[in-house]
Amino acid sequence: MTENDKPLDQAVEDELKGVPEHLREGADDSTGEAFGEALAGLKRDLEAARQEVLYAQAETQNVRRRLEREKDEARAYAATGFARDILSVADNLSRAIEAIPESLRADDSMKGLVTGLEATQREIEKVFAGHGITRIAAVGLPLDPNQHQAMIEVPSADHEPGTVVSEMQSGWMIKDRLLRAAMVAVARKPD
Repeated sequence: MTENDKPLDQAVEDELKGVPEHLREGADDSTGEAFGEALAGLKRDLEAARQEVLYAQAETQNVRRRLEREKDEARAYAATGFARDILSVADNLSRAIEAIPESLRADDSMKGLVTGLEATQREIEKVFAGHGITRIAAVGLPLDPNQHQAMIEVPSADHEPGTVVSEMQSGWMIKDRLLRAAMVAVARKPD
C-alpha cells in the first residue's frame, strides 16, 4: 500500500502524530474548535490534491496511448508518398504490356522481353501487397465516392445507372486509407 492509497482518516492521523492529545480531541474551548476546522480544511485539501494526482495520472496515460497510436500509424503509412510516386511507374508498365500486339508476343525474338515485362509487373504487385497496398475493385460495382472518381457518364441500357462500366486509371488503397481514387466511367440511363 502506497502513501496515496491510505484511507483519508489514516493519512490525517499520521500527519497529527506530533500534535498534543488535548488539541486533537476537539475540546469545547475555542482552541479545539479552531483545530477541528483546521483539520477539516486539511482533509478537504488532501482530497483535492489526491483528485488532481488522479487526473494527472489519467492525462499522462492518455498522452502515452495517443503517442503510441501515432507512432504505429506513422510506421504503417510511412511509404504513402513513395507509393503514390511509384504508382505512375506501375501504370506505365501496365500500358506498355497492354500495347504489345499479339503478333509480337508470338515472335520468338520478343518473347523474352514480354516475359521480362510481365515478371516485372508481377514483382511490383507482390511488393505492393507486401506493404499493404491493394488495388481498388471498380468495374461492375456501384460508384463509391470514397474510392472512385467519376470522370464521365456513359449512356448504357446494359448496366444500372451509377454502375462503373470502365476504369481509366486504377485506384489503390494503403491498408485502410485511400492512396489514389480509381478514375472511372459510370453508366447512366440512355436518352
